[in-house]
Amino acid sequence: MVDEPQLPYFREAFSRRDRRCVSAARGFTRRALADWSVADRGDDVLLCVSELATNALLHGVPPGRGFRLHLFLHADGILRVEIHDSGDGCVRLSPPHPEGEGGRGLVLVAALADKWGVGERCPGKRVWCEFALAAGCCSSSLPKVANRYAR
Repeated sequence: MVDEPQLPYFREAFSRRDRRCVSAARGFTRRALADWSVADRGDDVLLCVSELATNALLHGVPPGRGFRLHLFLHADGILRVEIHDSGDGCVRLSPPHPEGEGGRGLVLVAALADKWGVGERCPGKRVWCEFALAAGCCSSSLPKVANRYAR
């Protein structure tokens, strides 16, 4: 017998370059987590979404453009956050200046998420992070094949 593939829950949001887009990305994520009955690590997820969205806004979104937020909840309890932007540039983790006001976003993401990384896009890049959720935190809300793609 062959097991059916386990497709993730998926949500996607597009944000234009705007001072309210980071707050909107957090609100979108909060609603998705609530819809999926995910309470485990919610504060960590929301902080990482804020940091990645802020980085996209400051460094990855040229004027007149925006970024996409993708959220995936896999049946195995892995929550993946991706920010897709169209900006050039290399993303790297570097120690912030002790007296500087910025430069801590990726340090926080690296500390809070279980994994993080950067992938290529044309144009731009995809910065992602993953969280392993507690066993059973969302299994009651995930059907055998979680094929719910919603915007």
